[in-house]
Amino acid sequence: MQSYEERLTAPRSWWFITVLVGIACGLMLLPLGTLPMLGAVVAGILLTGALVSSYGSVRIRVVAGSLVAGDARIPVSALGDAEVLDAEEARAWRTHKADLRAFMLLRSYIPTAVRIPVTDPDDPTPYAYLSTRHPQALADVLAAARTAS
Repeated sequence: MQSYEERLTAPRSWWFITVLVGIACGLMLLPLGTLPMLGAVVAGILLTGALVSSYGSVRIRVVAGSLVAGDARIPVSALGDAEVLDAEEARAWRTHKADLRAFMLLRSYIPTAVRIPVTDPDDPTPYAYLSTRHPQALADVLAAARTAS
């Protein structure tokens, strides 16, 4: 059985911004002296880096007959056919076409996505929207997992 794993890491530009935030923190404490300034640079970089790292640590996996996206775990038997969304269609589904009841794992820096209908009659969630860099590969693995189960 095929498996799939993707980590939705933050783009490199966000790490550059992390350094800039650290420098800005240092500049704010520059009037207090060199040591407080250096401490603020280090603290600013570490805190901002931790935020960027945690935001980019979310994973999408297909393992053991389940789709695991962030904190959600959905059996593939409760899912319909995945729809691959290009950048334009993905934007539409996260704005004016979006359903408030849907499970959405969004990352603004990833333009493509998949939309997967939830077919479980006991679940009020109409679909799962997942930002992914490899939408076709995810759709193929989900289809294979559904036929295997």
